[in-house]
Amino acid sequence: MNNIHPLAIVSPKAVLGDNVEVGPYAFIDDEVVIGDNCKIHPHAVIYKYVTMGSDCEVFPGAVVGAVPQDLKFDGEITHVVIGNHVTIRECATINRGTKASGKGVTRVGDNTLVMSYVHIAHDCNIGKNCILVSYVGVAGETDIDDWAILGGGVKAHQFSKIGCHAMVGGTCKVNKDVPPYALCGREPLSFAGVNIVGLRRRGFSSDVIRNIKDIYDTIYYQGLNISDGCAKVEAGFPDSEEKETILNFIRASKRGIVRALERGEKISLE
Repeated sequence: MNNIHPLAIVSPKAVLGDNVEVGPYAFIDDEVVIGDNCKIHPHAVIYKYVTMGSDCEVFPGAVVGAVPQDLKFDGEITHVVIGNHVTIRECATINRGTKASGKGVTRVGDNTLVMSYVHIAHDCNIGKNCILVSYVGVAGETDIDDWAILGGGVKAHQFSKIGCHAMVGGTCKVNKDVPPYALCGREPLSFAGVNIVGLRRRGFSSDVIRNIKDIYDTIYYQGLNISDGCAKVEAGFPDSEEKETILNFIRASKRGIVRALERGEKISLE
């Protein structure tokens, strides 16, 4: 049994799961699929070609599935895919993909929190368990891997990549790729160490965290260029999931990864 307010506008071509709540003046367009136990608050807008998983919540003023703000967009059918247990807070915007990019879909993974006034542009891929704090702006075709956190007001350049378990301090500009497990801040954006607090909260052992730190010390602080640093890590460290994740990310980077702070420099994440 769904609870749809009589002042809501829900297309007969939309497919709603069980126990969906839709508040007054909310708008749900044609070709929308919404999973079980979702709550669409008053004045939220969900346009065409959005698929949303179960147990999601969309707050007032949020707009999901608007056409991309991309001059290459020519009216083609493209999509937004939202996972399960995703929260989209007030006035956040998530745009559809474009065919010109070769993707045609914008994705937000399970258990992700999209706070107020966040913008997720066309063809972005936001992983699972991410947090995008208020006023984050993510430009087109940006990839953000699982468990990443972007502080308030972060601006990510198009085509940027942010690795898993990374944290970027508030108001920073992401114009280079942020490697996995990293803590980054300042202007220009810089590597400031390993996201130790976040990794501990997620159950990483002290030994694994130490290994990640030693890998980055080798890459950043032994006077080597990035390629030589990666080669030294490849040869000198035992195989592990973390080693493979870091090396694969850096080697696939097209923009290059962020530089490192000098030893002893500190950043504020406030």
